[in-house]
Amino acid sequence: VRAKAAAVLYVAAFLLPKVGGAPAGASARTVPTTEELWMALNQGKMRQAMVEAPKAARNARAFHWPLEFPDVMQSGGFDVVLGNPPWEVIQLDEREFFAARAPELAALSGAKRKAAIAKLEKSNPTFFEHYEREKRFVASVTEFARMSTRFDLTAKGKINTYALFSNLAYDLRRAIGSAGLVVPLGIAYSDTTSDFFMHALKSKHIASIISFDEIKRWFSGAKDNQSFCLITFREHIEQTEFINRISSIEELSNPERVIYLSPDDILRMNPNNGTAPAFRTREDARITTKMHKGAPALFSERSKDPQPWSILFRQGLFNMTTDSSLFETYHELSSNSAELERNRFVSQSQEFLPLFEAKMIHQFEPRHGGYPEGETSDTRALPRPSLEQKQNPAWEPLPRYWVDSKIVLEKLAGVNWRKPWLLGWRDITNVTNERTSIASIFPVVAVGGINLAFPEEQDPVIAGLLANLNSLALDFVVRQKMGGTHLTAVVLRQLPILTPEFYTEPRLAFITPRVLELTYTSHSLAPFARDLGHDGPPFTWDEDRRALIRAELDAFYARAYGLTRDELRYILDPADVKGPDYPSETFRVLKEKEIRQHGEYRTRRLVLEAWDRMDANGEFTAMGM
Repeated sequence: VRAKAAAVLYVAAFLLPKVGGAPAGASARTVPTTEELWMALNQGKMRQAMVEAPKAARNARAFHWPLEFPDVMQSGGFDVVLGNPPWEVIQLDEREFFAARAPELAALSGAKRKAAIAKLEKSNPTFFEHYEREKRFVASVTEFARMSTRFDLTAKGKINTYALFSNLAYDLRRAIGSAGLVVPLGIAYSDTTSDFFMHALKSKHIASIISFDEIKRWFSGAKDNQSFCLITFREHIEQTEFINRISSIEELSNPERVIYLSPDDILRMNPNNGTAPAFRTREDARITTKMHKGAPALFSERSKDPQPWSILFRQGLFNMTTDSSLFETYHELSSNSAELERNRFVSQSQEFLPLFEAKMIHQFEPRHGGYPEGETSDTRALPRPSLEQKQNPAWEPLPRYWVDSKIVLEKLAGVNWRKPWLLGWRDITNVTNERTSIASIFPVVAVGGINLAFPEEQDPVIAGLLANLNSLALDFVVRQKMGGTHLTAVVLRQLPILTPEFYTEPRLAFITPRVLELTYTSHSLAPFARDLGHDGPPFTWDEDRRALIRAELDAFYARAYGLTRDELRYILDPADVKGPDYPSETFRVLKEKEIRQHGEYRTRRLVLEAWDRMDANGEFTAMGM
């Protein structure tokens, strides 16, 4: 009874609101302190002022494992722990909260919704207090997870309940026990769970991970594209068994699908956070390992040698939610006498730059899509520009929002960036998309939802870095390493990226003109072209010509990584090398799209033709490859 009282007081200390000034004395305390816990444990006493503490713990459904299972916990834990925990980010979603209670508020976006919520304090104080109480409860649960020491390895970033339950299941095992969970694949790949995964990996406790593509493939009625896995913990595991992205139970018995990796194997490929690569087959693992031997990680925290690239990473310049008060709409600017010039608004005293979002860019393409004039809703698919628009170097896509140029330049000055162009890549992506690693050069604009890289090494090797990020060979590795839908800077830092020293004059003479022709199709990128030594007009957009140039770059980078022609064939289409029943796929979506559009897998043909041509002409040899 005393132990339970103390446990209740401890939990309540996180849950109860802290309001007013410091208590006048011990008897006036309403929030438990250490003294209250010792009183409960030693004397079995609880002050009258603590009356709300048991209610708070009870309402939060606090569960005290040592008290509920004293014999089990005293013997070291459970023999077996099995679970399918909830997968929810612990945060109050305003839209979700108001959807049923006040749908008119839920429909508002960003700053407008926050302003409307603030007005509730006077117009509907009871409703406002209910909202504040919910918000406070979620914040207190988050604080408990972060500060109670119960979840030191998983209470990171935006805390997800599946991570906390994984931590709990792992801790509830006895030394010779096992734990098995059904959780998102992020448990092995996410930045926020990497500390937990690396701890379990180095401790040799991860017995197996069996992962499944897309929940909707396995559960009728589900629309979720998220991947999930079965993870099993046991003691004394020298090599972890991986079976990744299966689409049928029969695949479990295919020896090509079963891959064994030691902790050292994994740390060689992901040295910074120890997350697991998502190899579908043994051949995927072999080629990825070979590419890592051919090029170092972009940034290795474990390496004592100087880093080959010095790059500052930023998750965009603006947060689409918290910075929304800085965003101006088309109608707001035009009604204030600002004039639209291409995709920038200009008034007598101010210039407003477009806010680029991830869907607006693609590989080598800063004009991939734009919003209809005046549109502010985040539609799933953006209208794509016509061929006529792409061939017009003066045409620029419209964004949803604009930001004062002074604010943008202040942000860039904060990272000491003076160039009139930016290098960025899409954060939200997927291994099942047409392409996964999507990078582009674009003019200086406001940026939200696009990760940015600010490299010290710029002219002219920046062209090589961009081409490397967009190469098919690197994209293949990215698909082995991503377990979720985010290509974060953490993932990017662990990719095998060719170093600046690789770019000799003959190699740059091959790469630079091709990157220029792919990127410099609008007047807005003239500064970038000049930095690469080109003073001419923009290049004309030609789909067939672009496909040929990209194929040449893909052949170049495959050779640069030391791949053979058959290994390149495998990356393009495993079935072409291993037969139609081989259980791996790389660029299936790209292949199917091109067959629909061109009647053939055009990229495969063009890349292999470029390889054969460059090999026969001695171009590879001339470049020292």
